[in-house]
Amino acid sequence: MEPETVARLFTRADGSYLFARWGRPIAPVVFGVEEETVGILKGAIEAVVALAGHKMAETDPELGANLMVFFIRDWDELTETPNLDRLIPDLAETVERLKEVDANQYRSFRFDGEGAIMAGFVFVRMDAEMAKVPAETIALSQVVQTILLWSDTAFTDSSPLAAAPGQPAVLKPEIAAVIRAGYDPAMPACATDDSHAMRLAARIGRPS
Repeated sequence: MEPETVARLFTRADGSYLFARWGRPIAPVVFGVEEETVGILKGAIEAVVALAGHKMAETDPELGANLMVFFIRDWDELTETPNLDRLIPDLAETVERLKEVDANQYRSFRFDGEGAIMAGFVFVRMDAEMAKVPAETIALSQVVQTILLWSDTAFTDSSPLAAAPGQPAVLKPEIAAVIRAGYDPAMPACATDDSHAMRLAARIGRPS
């Protein structure tokens, strides 16, 4: 991948460059689905975390669970969830904005003092469109979009996944390569200069 292509994945709509990866082991919890779907989602998390060369944990010593995934039917469920407003800043305003654009997914992150991801919150509204998507595809898509802080426009025009007709979705090789490069121990956990994209591209081009 060319540095410019990599840079677009982390260049936000306002033109700023911002990259962040998880700085601590990921301890997930899933709400709103049956146990079978919980297993599918946790399996996807384990696979993507292994791809990144990162770690998982049963619990986070500070937060208990630091990756929370909620499956809901309506955005208003969020404002009715006790204490969720402590985790999501401006929750009521966010819910109204999501309703206005008829969104079916939303992700929010918290960061530590070094700028690394310390917690992630994923919300999936199971509307008619989302209900047509296999659980495995939803799980992989959400995990991929949570393992790094991608640009808010990174996947607007192109999904990070690919699927042949009748086959399960898989992670695109180029996106997998960016994830691996982003978790290279020599790379910073957070970056705000687009020269970082050149360093990522250089690692992507190296033979494994």
